[in-house]
Amino acid sequence: MSFLRSLLLFLAFVASLSAATTGKSYLGAIVTDAESGKVIFEDNADEQSPPASMTKLMTFAVMHDKLASGKLTLQTPVTANAADTKMGGTQVWLKEHETFSVEDMLYAMMIQSANDAAHALARTASGSVEAFVAEMNAKAHALGMNHTTFRSPHGLPPADRKKSDSDLTTPRDYAILSRYLVLETDVTKYTSVRERDFGANRPKGPVKMVNHDHLLSRVAGMDGLKTGFTNGAGYCLAGTAERNGRRVIAVVMGSPTHQARDAKVAELIERGFASLPAMASVKTDTRPATPAAAATDSIPTVSTDKKPAPTAPSAIEPLTFHVNPSH
Repeated sequence: MSFLRSLLLFLAFVASLSAATTGKSYLGAIVTDAESGKVIFEDNADEQSPPASMTKLMTFAVMHDKLASGKLTLQTPVTANAADTKMGGTQVWLKEHETFSVEDMLYAMMIQSANDAAHALARTASGSVEAFVAEMNAKAHALGMNHTTFRSPHGLPPADRKKSDSDLTTPRDYAILSRYLVLETDVTKYTSVRERDFGANRPKGPVKMVNHDHLLSRVAGMDGLKTGFTNGAGYCLAGTAERNGRRVIAVVMGSPTHQARDAKVAELIERGFASLPAMASVKTDTRPATPAAAATDSIPTVSTDKKPAPTAPSAIEPLTFHVNPSH
């Protein structure tokens, strides 16, 4: 397929989605360059609202820490209990006493967005869901997600349906989390998978899991990360795509329809890549960053022992911090 034909098909896809929406298409949005953390576009990026199932990205981050530390392995068994089976919403319909590996549960959580798998992983990893949620909040604090509070490992609304009692975050904070995940974990191993079976040996056969992120097959280079929806949150998506060694991240929260959400994320991904050549030519400053220099026009740099932390353009010095493998 020629480049021109591909471009025309993509523009037609975005136009068709946009035509299906009316009014404002999101509550808050942001797009960033993953390498530098530079903010390319933002609109109400600090508006706090529930992330719905995007919460599972932080669940994945905490699970990755436990795997990296050796406290768990991908083959560690996770046995469902009665509480896991009563999560409701999107699930893989775990039965009490069923056992699957951590790896299988991670795929279920990230592809199917299975609430029961997220609950079972959290309980198994930390001894209780409450202890796991405390680790989620500690991780958010370490990453500099200053306007985020987690209350669950799955993103389901609380029983009282009050927004104030829900998981709460902002597009900017989720851009920070998304950047950390794509730079420091293997999250796209899971989020890029479009279809996968769960429970091949079940008596009634496996669950045919289908990724909720429809942009995986429609936006070039798209390989994650996570959708979300509840009535209180609206439609949300933390998305990322990689092309020619460059990666952008787009987060949209609070869209009225999944068409509006998908159209905006697709638009922001294209806008991000269009801006990268100019950004790549800007000289960088390797002087130590200070908290005072960190403004709202860059995402904090994640620094680990694995590789040097990327630096933002010299006019925008990001806050540098170290993330402990576990809490």
